[in-house]
Amino acid sequence: MYTFNRKITIMNTNHTTKVYDLTVDEERLSHMMKALGHPARMQIFRYLSENPQCITGDIVEVLPLAQATVSQHLKVLRDAGLVCGTIEGPATCYCLDGDNVAWFKRQVGSVL
Repeated sequence: MYTFNRKITIMNTNHTTKVYDLTVDEERLSHMMKALGHPARMQIFRYLSENPQCITGDIVEVLPLAQATVSQHLKVLRDAGLVCGTIEGPATCYCLDGDNVAWFKRQVGSVL
């Protein structure tokens, strides 16, 4: 059975308001898709899939982005549950969150 999280307004004009319900899983999937919707975050995600356990500096070396920008994109990916990080001294070591990425793949597969 579906558990509804909240109503989302997609159109609000003087004449019409269209609202739809998202389940918790649908909202989670939407959040993950939105995180991957930015080209830089998609590149970071791909890099982490090919190079697990790397620090921000590793990513900065291969992308044409400043460290602060990469850190912000990593935060978005982390907030979406796609990436996790562990603190190692002054650096944070990042990798894909295997359980959440597997869940994401299953959900996308069921939608298509």
